[in-house]
Amino acid sequence: MNKDSQIFYRIIRDFLTCYLPNQKAASPNTIKSYRDTINIFLDYQKEVQKTPLFHISFESISQLSIESFLEWLEQEKRYAVSSRNQRLSALKSFYKYAAGKDNTLIIYYQTIQKIPKKKQPKGHEIEFFSEAALQSILLAPNVNKKNGYRDRIFMTVLYDTAARVQELLDVCICDLHIGSESPYIILHGKGKKTRLVPLMDKTVSHLSIYLSRFHMNSKDKENLFYIERKGKLTAMSPDNVEKFVKKYGKEARNKNNEVPEHLYPHMFRHSRSMHLYRNGMPLPLLAEFLGHAQMETTIAYYANADVTMKKEAISKATKDMNSIFNNKPDIEWGDDEEMLKKLYGLL
Repeated sequence: MNKDSQIFYRIIRDFLTCYLPNQKAASPNTIKSYRDTINIFLDYQKEVQKTPLFHISFESISQLSIESFLEWLEQEKRYAVSSRNQRLSALKSFYKYAAGKDNTLIIYYQTIQKIPKKKQPKGHEIEFFSEAALQSILLAPNVNKKNGYRDRIFMTVLYDTAARVQELLDVCICDLHIGSESPYIILHGKGKKTRLVPLMDKTVSHLSIYLSRFHMNSKDKENLFYIERKGKLTAMSPDNVEKFVKKYGKEARNKNNEVPEHLYPHMFRHSRSMHLYRNGMPLPLLAEFLGHAQMETTIAYYANADVTMKKEAISKATKDMNSIFNNKPDIEWGDDEEMLKKLYGLL
């Protein structure tokens, strides 16, 4: 690793482990969001730009590279414009901190500042799948294999709760309450807000079996969903989820063309929300269920999202049909990239 790369990673480490928690008093979720953004950006530089992690520095990252990264998030990773803008804001905050630490880096901060946020198009239609497509997706994992069974339960709970992926990944055993008359799960959302989300009976049955297979001797603070790496239990990452969702989406589409061509995790949240809305859930209740701070967010995404629903409503009114809504220091460690990330606070 050369001197420029060492400076780059030292600043990342200080930003994540000193500045954000100690000076900004940022919440763990906020810090995690910044760490995730930097990790995704580094992965892009490595996989798409073909720059090894040990060679990345402020000098090696151009404005065009950052702009290409943002387009990649939208086109390849299927990020919404709002999520794309959040990643850009996180990178700008990091570059601002870097410029404050080292005056020679101001020019790089000024460069990234030139990149504007992308305007959210009005009337943006969310992507969601049908209930028939959901059934095909949930049948895709091989439940005779341990990971396949885990993946099916994850997608089931993801849909039932309409949770954001990170919210579900953050769920611990103690957040699950399935022994009561009204079973529910506690989700920890944005801004340190928590919400209690009821669980359907079938989901509770699946979770009971899952707990008996995956959490026989687990402690309350252990993650509900995890992966095994070299014999150790490790927290599952959003990338893990994205990979298996994409895989099962392709397999399901081969059997059912109602399954979207590009299936991604957040689509489960959108789909559950649309299904509830189409079956009569009032928007104020839907906003509370989704953990939206502003009612306008719910209206913008759901009330004007489904052209098909509008057509059905018109059909219902004109034909009097009532059945429509029933259905990460400077040492030598070779090229161990995982160690590099750990040393600089990225893992």
